[in-house]
Amino acid sequence: MKVVVSPSRLTGTVQAPGSKSCMQRACAAALLAEGASTILNPTFSNDDCAALDIIQKLGARVVYNQDGSITIHSIGVQVAENVINCGESGLSSRMFTPIAALSSEEVIITGEGSLVTRPMTFFEEVLPQLGVRISSSDGKLPLTIHGPLAPAEIEVDGSMSSQFLTGLLMAFGAAAKEPVTIHVNNLNSKPYIDLTLQVMQSFGRTVTHDNYEHFYFAPQAVNYSPQVYTVEGDWSGAAFLLVAGAIAGPIIVTGLNINSAQADKAILFALEKCGCELTVSDSQITVGTGALKAFEFDATDCPDLFPPLVALAAFCKGTTVIKGTHRLTHKESNRALTLQTEFAKMGVDIELSGDVMLVKGGAAINGANVHSHHDHRIAMACAVAALGATGSVEIEGAEAVNKSYKAVYNHLKSLGAAIAVD
Repeated sequence: MKVVVSPSRLTGTVQAPGSKSCMQRACAAALLAEGASTILNPTFSNDDCAALDIIQKLGARVVYNQDGSITIHSIGVQVAENVINCGESGLSSRMFTPIAALSSEEVIITGEGSLVTRPMTFFEEVLPQLGVRISSSDGKLPLTIHGPLAPAEIEVDGSMSSQFLTGLLMAFGAAAKEPVTIHVNNLNSKPYIDLTLQVMQSFGRTVTHDNYEHFYFAPQAVNYSPQVYTVEGDWSGAAFLLVAGAIAGPIIVTGLNINSAQADKAILFALEKCGCELTVSDSQITVGTGALKAFEFDATDCPDLFPPLVALAAFCKGTTVIKGTHRLTHKESNRALTLQTEFAKMGVDIELSGDVMLVKGGAAINGANVHSHHDHRIAMACAVAALGATGSVEIEGAEAVNKSYKAVYNHLKSLGAAIAVD
């Protein structure tokens, strides 16, 4: 699909999409909570639909209610189909692998697109220590696992992705009958672990930790219990709306929890530093244009912010410094190189130096033909940058946004963006 975004001014109010990070974790927790859980404000991006499909293959029954909510009926992990397709969802593949391993049945974990190129060697190193037999395709999907997983005191490396730890935490939470500890070294993306623990707590499972280095599981009478859970607004998707406001606003964004554990809430720090107009309250965020200036930002714990940060930095006078590029290699694309390539087509010079990205902004943004590289966040970054360009930007592979934020083009159009879909 091609989308053409022409230079536009934005105004109005838009509600942030629901958080797929919360939605997928809630699906997992509801599977582990025997009984009926209801999820309010559910989201249905491709990644969310993959999670819903997975929990049904692991034995849950999903009912779509007339009021828009969904009810998940669970009897625990009882494998109904032994092949689980995670689509292109990195979180689902890493979170549901240990959960599926709770079963004594053989389960095959597979995926699509770039997901099958991402390393999964973490599980080959860790799961055998927990009594799980595992084989892979040269360290990548598909994985064949044969449990049941038995929680034990282990030490793991958290440097590649916190999503592997998320899966272990949720699985241990279901199976730990005796006190047990997971020891973690070099953990990245701590806010995402906060989110995991928050969702687990919402479903009745408490886990404590010492500075994210030692996670303690104490026995509980019931490890997870059915709940009514509301999916909060998504800071990852909303980051693009907020940056759009800084480039072409003013706009108002509603539906975001200012006290959220989501890592990408940190976009507010970048907006504060760059000099745009910004007003934050409990109910809404107003963001508008200003004399935008270069800023420094450490995105090590929130690497999904790189694309909207690059779009913002392109309009900031001077050289913006963004740290944490090592976190971008194993995404839907190698995002550091993809951002460099596609923004160069629009006249933006991006230099990669060690673990730092330098974005030289403030010059005119040219109209151009760009490609998403089948990466949802690249497509959205290009669309947002196009709002302030000197000419139209044509985005090839624009349907990539369906992975996380299907309504993004319609939301931008509702604010006045000139967008044509081919």
